[in-house]
Amino acid sequence: MTVTRLRDIPGIGVDAVGDAADAADDPEFLRLENLDTDLRPPAVALTATRAAVDDDAANSYLPFQGRRSLREAAAAHVGRLAGRRYDAATECVSVAGGLNGILNTLLATVEPGQEVVLCDPIYAGLVNRVRLAGGVPRFVPARPAPDGWSVDPDRLAAAVGPGTAAVLMMSPAMPTGLVLDERHWSALAAACERHDAWLIYDAAMERIRFDGRPPSHPAAHEGLARRTITVGSASKELRLIGWRVGWVVGPAPVLADIRLVGLTNVVCQVGLAQEAVAAALAAPDAEADVAAATAVWRRRCEEVLRRLAAYPLVRPHGGWSLLLDARPLGLTGAELSRRLFDRAKVAATPMDGWGPSGGHYLRLVFANEPVERLATLGDRFALALG
Repeated sequence: MTVTRLRDIPGIGVDAVGDAADAADDPEFLRLENLDTDLRPPAVALTATRAAVDDDAANSYLPFQGRRSLREAAAAHVGRLAGRRYDAATECVSVAGGLNGILNTLLATVEPGQEVVLCDPIYAGLVNRVRLAGGVPRFVPARPAPDGWSVDPDRLAAAVGPGTAAVLMMSPAMPTGLVLDERHWSALAAACERHDAWLIYDAAMERIRFDGRPPSHPAAHEGLARRTITVGSASKELRLIGWRVGWVVGPAPVLADIRLVGLTNVVCQVGLAQEAVAAALAAPDAEADVAAATAVWRRRCEEVLRRLAAYPLVRPHGGWSLLLDARPLGLTGAELSRRLFDRAKVAATPMDGWGPSGGHYLRLVFANEPVERLATLGDRFALALG
């Protein structure tokens, strides 16, 4: 019998579509279902990984909180973007990927029955981790328009109340590409202070913006500096998906609790990967590397938007994916996903469970297919819907 904590936790859909596409074993399939990318990681990270294979110190549990070099690089990286200084010894801990960091942070900050504020739609994996930690998701709807998603700062702040433990925000958000800015942080600062709530910031994609602007980091706002817990990851910006390394940065008292949860949960991150991530974060050309990758992803995004201009797409402001509203086509997201898979060899994930409005949408990941293959999308959609 399913235990209580799992009864309201569905899958994420990506696994089912990905498994089906793998089983088809057909190179003609467009793989738009999983948040992968074919762009290579930074060369410095690959070099460091190869060296780690022969380093006995990399084949170890220790240090449990992450190697000093990694924590120093991560603390410095977050500090640069937030305009603050973080102590690597007391204000940073490494984790086994960003989502491990999110769960550890929720377990350290949320009492069972307390609310966690999220935008809708949002990644099901974030929603599910809130529930796994015993929290209650409270959704604030984002508004779709052809030129992108937006969420009202005042409405976001109004969702924070006496029962709120934390606000969990991602920018750019997955799967929408919603970008938050100073207006949102200003509104949330007063609300979080009033109700003694944390701001948990999922920074996995913060530099993957299509407007050319730098990230807007909540800890840069004076009113949020002591309330912001930043969870970062090497998976997206650095394309180090299989390395499974992330970091959590924030005030020392709460970081001590998050470190304790980590010791009790996954224990430690991948030893062979830590120096690679440290090197990629600290490399002199790190910003240029992320900018070059972002330029490729933006071109691919524009190709999808161009080929599917006749369909109800919502433009993302960053990230690796965009959403298509299936309702004007007379379909649910799941029905559209099935038609594309069966008739047109397109693997794309429906958004069931990705927030209250998720069932209306289909996600198209543009990070893992070149422009030449994405150019076939118009014909494939016509075949699927004809």
